[in-house]
Amino acid sequence: MGSLTQFVPILLMFVALYFLMIRPQMKRQKEHKAMIEAVTRGDEVVTSGGVLGKVTKVSDVYVSIEVQEGTELILQKSAVTTLLPKGTIKSL
Repeated sequence: MGSLTQFVPILLMFVALYFLMIRPQMKRQKEHKAMIEAVTRGDEVVTSGGVLGKVTKVSDVYVSIEVQEGTELILQKSAVTTLLPKGTIKSL
């Protein structure tokens, strides 16, 4: 019985670690994946490098964004971090 009570604090630490760190990270990953799958042509996005642009083409792995009239960048979909409301870029 004494050896079992020694493991209880360790088990409680793992449970706390799961609920405080692992579970929220998994939730953020799911939300990011859903956001990336929802990207369509015409959306305004921010990339992981801080570049703002309008989506012009979407493929399975890559997305093409127009950052300036006539200037397009081809990025991996995972580089998109935020979807902006329409008209945000023009208001800047």
